[in-house]
Amino acid sequence: MATKIRLQRHGRKGYAFYSIVIADVRAPRDGKFIEKIGTYNPNTDPATVDLKFDRALDWVLKGAQPTDTVRNILSREGVYMKKHLLGGVAKGAFGEAEAEAKFEAWKNNKQNGLALLKAKKEEAKKAEAQVRLEAEKKVNEEKAKALAEKKAAEAAAKAEAEAAARAEAEAAAAAENAASEEAAPAAEAPAAE
Repeated sequence: MATKIRLQRHGRKGYAFYSIVIADVRAPRDGKFIEKIGTYNPNTDPATVDLKFDRALDWVLKGAQPTDTVRNILSREGVYMKKHLLGGVAKGAFGEAEAEAKFEAWKNNKQNGLALLKAKKEEAKKAEAQVRLEAEKKVNEEKAKALAEKKAAEAAAKAEAEAAARAEAEAAAAAENAASEEAAPAAEAPAAE
């Protein structure tokens, strides 16, 4: 029986996640499978892979053929590196302890590279947020300046209107005083005769 290591689709429309399964070549994509060896979620950044490493290695060593996507996943997780090192042990090129040490060194190097990549992403995000904050501060300062100018113009217009109203009131009062002064001597003049 020819076996494949392939993805089995789950999830809703537009938001797929996958099970990594061992299945007969003739079985439908989401149909009957022999064993589930992990999951793959491409919706996260970076994609999340949960893999039963030993079972995957066992099936690869037995000759199960992975699909292209699964081959990339297994390669990234180190299954093919481990298979390569076990091949070297079988040929007598080096011992099992040395193979395990090489695999751990490869794994640590891979983890450090991923951590460095993640740190760069975080740093870029922080820098972008800082640039956005500075731009927003600049816009807010310009808005505050325009608002202050508008308030100053309104205050000046209000003061001017009050001054004009005061001047008008004073002119009216002065005219009233002048009229009452003219009327007072006219009223006093007939009384004096």
